[in-house]
Amino acid sequence: MPELPEVETVKRTLAQLVIGKTIREVTVLWPKIVKKPDNVEQFIDALKGQKINGIERRGKFLKLMLDDYVLVSHLRMEGRYGLYEESEPYDKHTHVLFSFTDGTELRYRDVRKFGTMHLFTTGLEESELPLSQLGPEPFSDHFTEKTLRNNLMKTNRKIKVALLDQKIVVGLGNIYVDEALFRSGIHPEREANTLKPKEIKRLYEEIVNTLQEAVNKGGSTIRSYVNTQGEMGMFQLELFVYGRKGEPCKSCGTALEKIVVGGRGTHFCPHCQKKK
Repeated sequence: MPELPEVETVKRTLAQLVIGKTIREVTVLWPKIVKKPDNVEQFIDALKGQKINGIERRGKFLKLMLDDYVLVSHLRMEGRYGLYEESEPYDKHTHVLFSFTDGTELRYRDVRKFGTMHLFTTGLEESELPLSQLGPEPFSDHFTEKTLRNNLMKTNRKIKVALLDQKIVVGLGNIYVDEALFRSGIHPEREANTLKPKEIKRLYEEIVNTLQEAVNKGGSTIRSYVNTQGEMGMFQLELFVYGRKGEPCKSCGTALEKIVVGGRGTHFCPHCQKKK
């Protein structure tokens, strides 16, 4: 599933392609993707004539800022946007088509059909699900060492599980939690409320640093991720632990291990991340 760096990269490339375009019509081939409104025809009718004025990101969600509405889109496992000429044929995995007045077409393609779209009147998108319960953005002033410490001290969940909770900080998923914990020297099974202040300080710094470095590299292409222009991310070349089970740790040479924490495959170094 794309995490913050991948969604940020999609946001940036998508903005270059569609900002300023006006939607002439919308075709929905897989109605279950549209979660709000309940009636797909209302979704289609509302979008006709709307201009795309901006693209924003909230956690792992994309926000298409229109004249009167905000379209909130989650890519889930395999969702992907691409801009095409309207005359080009589309395949069976293309489920939503936004046809523009200039003859181009933004297409949403999703092999697994897990993606979602919610349409809100502008200004209401943050007050309802799926955005209303999200925590702070890691690059914002709302995410500080203090807020992270306060949130972690309230839970005895394992730190890997706690960091995957989008109410604590948004945008982290399996890849970047494993990487931030390794860089912080924290075992993924440590209970969150047992972390010492200096450990939380380093964890805060490494969350921000890891995500920023990944954004700079265009995200990580682990399986099928590419941006909206078909380009792979390159941060996977910088990964310390994720997907490297059995390989030597880049810091100490110890064979990396993989365990299951909270139902998620978790990679770590048993030497650099001792369970205290």
